[in-house]
Amino acid sequence: MSSHETEYHSNDFDWEELRQRIENDPTLAYHFQPFTRHHHHSVTSSSLDSQSWNQFHSRHSTGKFFKERRYLFKEFPELASCEESSKLLEVGCGNGSTLLPILRCKENILVYACDCSTEALDRTTEVIYASNVVSPKSRFRPFCWDFSTSRPPTWFLCDSCYETLSQKPNILHSEHDNDERHFTDINSSKERECCIGGMDFVTLVFTLSAVPLDRMSTAVAECFSVLKPGGLLFFRDYGLYDMTMLRFEADQRVGFREYKRADGTRSYFFSLDSTRDLFLGAGFIQVELEYCCVKSVNRRKQKTMHRVWVHGKFQKPM
Repeated sequence: MSSHETEYHSNDFDWEELRQRIENDPTLAYHFQPFTRHHHHSVTSSSLDSQSWNQFHSRHSTGKFFKERRYLFKEFPELASCEESSKLLEVGCGNGSTLLPILRCKENILVYACDCSTEALDRTTEVIYASNVVSPKSRFRPFCWDFSTSRPPTWFLCDSCYETLSQKPNILHSEHDNDERHFTDINSSKERECCIGGMDFVTLVFTLSAVPLDRMSTAVAECFSVLKPGGLLFFRDYGLYDMTMLRFEADQRVGFREYKRADGTRSYFFSLDSTRDLFLGAGFIQVELEYCCVKSVNRRKQKTMHRVWVHGKFQKPM
């Protein structure tokens, strides 16, 4: 692996050392104190979440707020080598910063994009149609879906396919061939009649952290349900002790490692354990899971920033 590639797996500093330094800083102690949920911090409804994100994307409509995620193919090389007509669902598409490099570099991939915010879907569509992507009309389909509160629309996954794909496999079951043939049927001949069928890939990039903690397991279970057996989920999100976590004030805490910004949008910071529990609890197999520790320097302010992200790759069992 070249030095250029290793920077994507980012070991600029040791996470354990960062943890000790932060936990020993008395000015940051409020982040680790037990949290008691008050009435006014009660969990937001799905419509409020959508409203907050609509306003957010409307404010940042120029798209300068997000940078195109060009690291995706280095972090998730399976995307670069995927088969023709592979199907991918981007969950929480934001303004298209994850989808654009995928559509641009892979002319044979079919991309579906969902978000709870209609404003985000409009932004993504604008960005993709304004770029040099080959035939976006036939390869890109955006739709509104809050994966933390409801199942996917039936045109995407019909009732019977949803029921079959949602089942966690019984590891003790030995008739794998029959199971596999049954799933193949769902994803080939039947998909044209009843629905799109299962996805080969799901990308969940800086999306899950915006979901209220008590809805996260539902959200991950829905990601499991839309994948074909053997399909992969690519995960990247805010890690524990990331610089942005430490910027939140004590009164912005709305739960354990969970914060709310002034605009109503949320942010949760994942540890490797909390990530593992969520995905394995939904039935996934862990393929990769690690902290990405990146040191970036703001030259204008002469300030070093310690960024922590969680990188994960999870597979739906065959």
